[in-house]
Amino acid sequence: MAADGRSAERELRASAEACEKCPQLVASRSQVVFGAGDGDADLMFVGEAPGAGEDREGVPFVGASGKLLGELLAGIGMTRDDVYIANVLKCRPPENRDPRSDEIANCSPFLIGQIRLVEPIVVVTLGNFATKLLRQDDAGITVIHGQAELRSLGGRTVRLYPVFHPAAALYRRPNLELLREDFSRLPQMLADGSPDQAAVESQREAEAVPARNVAEQTEGRGAAKPPGPKPDARPQLDLF
Repeated sequence: MAADGRSAERELRASAEACEKCPQLVASRSQVVFGAGDGDADLMFVGEAPGAGEDREGVPFVGASGKLLGELLAGIGMTRDDVYIANVLKCRPPENRDPRSDEIANCSPFLIGQIRLVEPIVVVTLGNFATKLLRQDDAGITVIHGQAELRSLGGRTVRLYPVFHPAAALYRRPNLELLREDFSRLPQMLADGSPDQAAVESQREAEAVPARNVAEQTEGRGAAKPPGPKPDARPQLDLF
């Protein structure tokens, strides 16, 4: 990231840290969890929202899910230092509840700004909330995981690649094998380089589409959530 990009990143981070558009999130957060990793990364991951550990440490994907993410990256010869990690929401929802549609709408410009600044080749969406927001489509992760497609995000064409959230693999062993298989395709996608920036000129920018319906799309989908521990430790997820 060039000097002007680093300056823009600091400004975007400061704006997120000062944001008070979502009263419940402002009241419940300890701090804003903006993002972490290589600001010039070719590979970017987008999750749902901070949990208790992330809220405490100020870094996305810590705890069991973060450990598994690190193991999956190691499996393809990468580390967290090689990628950029962000979430749809920058603040922890109370008791790790699912993000609300108004919160997604308020926070999505920060995510799009991060994509614009990092300029990744591949954006991996972890779970349903990130996938449905950036695809602007109701298709669930169980149907479309592991299927890359070209999308226009942050003013550039990227390869959008939906996969299960790591926490889904913690609860369901078969999902871990699917996740490993999906991760195994990432090196080739990165080796293929940046997509033709004219490839999806006619596609709508994700940031131009209202995010109000994303939370509603994840409700009533008929898939039961796996049982979890107490609220502070439970991952905040619409995993499936």
